Amino acid sequence: MLSALDDDDELFSSHRTKEDMDINGELLPPDGLCWISVFSCLLLACSYVGSLYVWRSDLPRDHPTVIKRRFTSVLIVSALSPAFVWTWKEFTGVRPTPSLLALMGIRFEGLIPAVILPLLLTMVLFLGPLTQLAMDCPWGFLDGLRVALDPWFWSLCASDMRWLRNQVVAPLTEELVFRACMLPMLVPCAGPSLAVITCPLFFGVAHFHHVIELLRFRQGTISGIFLSAVFQFSYTAVFGAYTAFIFIRTGHLIGPVMCHSFCNYMGFPAVSAALDHPHRTTVLACYLLGVGLFFLLLFPMTEPAYYSPPTPVCTLAPRLTSLCSS
Repeated sequence: MLSALDDDDELFSSHRTKEDMDINGELLPPDGLCWISVFSCLLLACSYVGSLYVWRSDLPRDHPTVIKRRFTSVLIVSALSPAFVWTWKEFTGVRPTPSLLALMGIRFEGLIPAVILPLLLTMVLFLGPLTQLAMDCPWGFLDGLRVALDPWFWSLCASDMRWLRNQVVAPLTEELVFRACMLPMLVPCAGPSLAVITCPLFFGVAHFHHVIELLRFRQGTISGIFLSAVFQFSYTAVFGAYTAFIFIRTGHLIGPVMCHSFCNYMGFPAVSAALDHPHRTTVLACYLLGVGLFFLLLFPMTEPAYYSPPTPVCTLAPRLTSLCSS
C-alpha cells in the first residue's frame, strides 16, 4: 500500500519532491488535480447522457427501436470511456502502479468472491421484498428452479429489449462509466471516503434526463414530475454511493454490475404493499431484519482481504483510510 510512503513506487510523476508532502508526510495532489478530475467526470457524464439523444425520434423511451438506437450510443461511449481515464492520467501526471484495466476493476485476482459476496449482501438488504415476492409467487421452489434452468426462458429474456436494457446494458455501461472510470479520477484528489459521496452525484444528476421525456410526452403534472425527479435523484445517489463503496472495497467492476442488475430487477421496495400484506407482521419483520443484517455485514462481506488487497483504486489514495484497509 502506498500509504506508508516508504517504498520505491510513486503515485505521481517522478518530479514529486518532499515539498509535495504535507507536515504529516502525506502526498498532496498536483495543482489543479481536483478541478481537472471533476471536469473530466462531468464531461464523461454529459457524454453518456448526451449519447441517448443523438437520435431524433417521437417514440417513447421503452419502444424497441429507441432502445436499440440507445444501445448503440451508450456502448460506443462506454467503449471510449477508458480513454477519458487515460487522458486524465497523462494530463495530470498521475502515475499509478496498477494497469489502467486493474484501476477500472477489470482483473482476475479475487474474482470469484467479487461475483458472489456483494450480490449476497444486496440480497440480504432486500430480504423483506424477497420474502414478500416468495409468498406472493404462485410457483413452488422446484417450479422456479426449472424455469431458471430453462434455456428457452433465457432466450425469451434476451429477445426482450427492455429486459436487456435493465438487466444487462444499463448496469454494465453505467457502472463502467460512473464507477470504474470516475472513481480512479476522484480518489487521488478527494480520497476514497469523499469519492464515495461525490461520485454518485454525477450518477444522480445524469438520471434527471428522464424529466425531459416525462415533460415531452406529458406523462404527469409538472409538480408530480418534479417530485419524481427529486425522488429518483435521491434514490440513485444513495444506490450510487453503495456501488461506489463496493467498487473501492473490492477493486472489482463485476460486483457493482451484479448488484445494479439485481436492484433493477427488484425495483424500489413496495413498502405500502407490505403494510397491506396478509402476512404483514412476517414481511415487515423480514424488512427490518434485512436492513439490520445488511449494516452488520456491510464491512465484513466487503473485506478487502477477500479480493487480493490492496485494491488497485486504493493505491491512488493519498493516505490509507478505513475504507481501503482490512
